[in-house]
Amino acid sequence: MSSSNDNDSKKSVSEALRIRRERQNTYRERALALFPRICGRCGREFSGKRLRELTVHHKDHNHDNNPPDGSNWELLCIYCHDNEHARNEVADAYDNAPAGESPDREFGHQPFAGLADLLKKKTP
Repeated sequence: MSSSNDNDSKKSVSEALRIRRERQNTYRERALALFPRICGRCGREFSGKRLRELTVHHKDHNHDNNPPDGSNWELLCIYCHDNEHARNEVADAYDNAPAGESPDREFGHQPFAGLADLLKKKTP
C-alpha cells in the first residue's frame, strides 16, 4: 500500500511541477518578447546560453498577476532578483519590529548610540 501512496505522491508533485513550469514559461516567454533582454537593475545584457540567467520578477510578488502588457513584470538577472527579494525580507523585518525599536536591537548593535550627546558638545 505504501508503494501506491508513494506513486500517488510522486504523480502529484510531478504534475504540480509541470503546471508551474508551463505557467512560468508562458509569462517568461511573453516577458522576453516584450522587453529587451537586459537586467532592469544592473543593465547587463543576456543572450544565448546566458539567457537562462535572466528571470521575470513580479513587482507585486503575485505570480498569478500576469497582465498581457507585462506591467507587473521586470526582467532581472538571478543576482539582482535574489537581491530584490532579500531587500524585501529586510523591509519586512523592520515593519514587524515593535514601535520605536529596530531589529538591530536583537543583536545589540546600535550604531548611533550616544550620537545626540556628541552633537550637543561644543568644540573649543
